[in-house]
Amino acid sequence: MKKLGFGLMRLPTLDPTDQKSIDMPQMCQMVDTFLDRGYTYFDTAWMYHDHQSEIAVREALVKRHPRDAFTLTTKLPVSMCKEKDDQERIFEEQRKKCGVEFFDYYLLHNLNSGNIDTAEKFDSFGFQRRLKAEGKIRHMGFSFHDKADVLDKILTDHPEEEFVQLQINYLDWESERVQSRLCYETAVRHGKKVIIMEPVKGGALAQLPAEGEKLLKAADPDASVASWAVRFAASLPEVHVVLSGMSSIEQLEDNTGFMSDFKPLTDDERAMLFKCADIINNYTAVPCTACRYCTEGCPMGIEIPDLFALYNAHMKAKMLRTWHDPSGEQYGEFTQTHAKASDCLQCRQCEGACPQHLEIVKTLQDVVAAFER
Repeated sequence: MKKLGFGLMRLPTLDPTDQKSIDMPQMCQMVDTFLDRGYTYFDTAWMYHDHQSEIAVREALVKRHPRDAFTLTTKLPVSMCKEKDDQERIFEEQRKKCGVEFFDYYLLHNLNSGNIDTAEKFDSFGFQRRLKAEGKIRHMGFSFHDKADVLDKILTDHPEEEFVQLQINYLDWESERVQSRLCYETAVRHGKKVIIMEPVKGGALAQLPAEGEKLLKAADPDASVASWAVRFAASLPEVHVVLSGMSSIEQLEDNTGFMSDFKPLTDDERAMLFKCADIINNYTAVPCTACRYCTEGCPMGIEIPDLFALYNAHMKAKMLRTWHDPSGEQYGEFTQTHAKASDCLQCRQCEGACPQHLEIVKTLQDVVAAFER
């Protein structure tokens, strides 16, 4: 199997403000191109695209291609299970939504110190084992967003798990909050396959500050900025698959192009990317990946990633002393039809769901200070 996987979390949409409005003709074109170029791994999840991603997979992939032509992965949303029986109900609904009899890979979604007790209480690991014994899944593992010591305990307690899906990219490699390197080394020490998510960090590593882009273009004028991030992840020796959340046919053609003739990074190229990381950190106020996990249960319906994107643009303009900063005007237009940052009730549901462990409530107050006062 080729090392690039198609992450179905950021599919093309007809309306950027409506996650359900998936552009199905373009998605079908992307799926066909991906398979035609020899790639087979597709990754979806229960809540992606406001619960529509699994249905889109059925329509664009499963109904249109033979089952042995692709590898399909989805995930059990442990944090959304209120009782043990929810696991069976959700899994059977996932099979129906995706239109398959079995999943090649089935993950416990987003395990961390906040929900591991739920997984243990409902015996989610035992549920996976039963599904595998019944032939309903082929491989079992989990995705993970937390510190390396938490990962070490999970893998020590559950050595039967076959793989781990980790957030790994050159920006988070030495991050104290994400701990990409430490988590990768922990998984390798336990002898687990590693699947990488967020190699481009929600698109942040596809659009760099001018100084960072200049570095990369000097090294290879023909390579896309995003390609460096995917190659960084794919160059790690124990990596099984690198997922890329591709949002257009152009992105897919670029990724499948350079990954078809994959060249691991040299030591000098890795050093260059770490210089880029330092540049990016100087300009980024909120390291949000726009995964939208935080919006799922927000009682006020605040589109937190969109507000953070505007705040990042504002802070960058402020740092660069840009004469024209349109972010304030854009915030005003956006909040005419969407909730404002000041609507936050400070319930902190979002913080419990955030894979990046961001102080969302505090940052929303910063957004209020920037745009509403």
